[in-house]
Amino acid sequence: MKNSKKQTAQKDDMAKKQLEDQLKRALADYHNLERRVEEERRLLSQLSSALLIEKFLPVLDNLENAQKHLNDQGLDIVIKQFKDILSTEGVEEIESEGTHFDPHFHEAVDTEEGPEKGKIVKVIRKGYKIGDKVLRAAQVVVEDPEQSRRVENPVVEEVAEDAAQEVAENV
Repeated sequence: MKNSKKQTAQKDDMAKKQLEDQLKRALADYHNLERRVEEERRLLSQLSSALLIEKFLPVLDNLENAQKHLNDQGLDIVIKQFKDILSTEGVEEIESEGTHFDPHFHEAVDTEEGPEKGKIVKVIRKGYKIGDKVLRAAQVVVEDPEQSRRVENPVVEEVAEDAAQEVAENV
């Protein structure tokens, strides 16, 4: 009888231990779920902010273009306020002019003759990013030392392309 009470007590202890382990696992799963849901909410919030900000960037471009022609002090204040709001949202302008072309941040729309291959000489449209995420790549003009050596005559270019194609077919 003493043994059976002891065995029953051991079984009860094991059952308690199993239930305790199950409860700990359930709590850990719940905390992981809470963390995942919070992370997904944060990412969704960032994405919706980024999409909204992306829609406002052309407005900022237009304000800055107008300011170039008008040179108005009031418009300058509005542009500064606009940029301050973007800054509080973590938006940064992508540094471009004078730097080297980076396909992650820049979109080359033209080349210009110059001594340093890949150096950005002009910004056509500013680029912006939030953290490491590019909202809009900067459209830029880059230097290319070989620009002057390129053939400008479309007839000559066509003949050169035909010759290159013929050589490729014969190889």
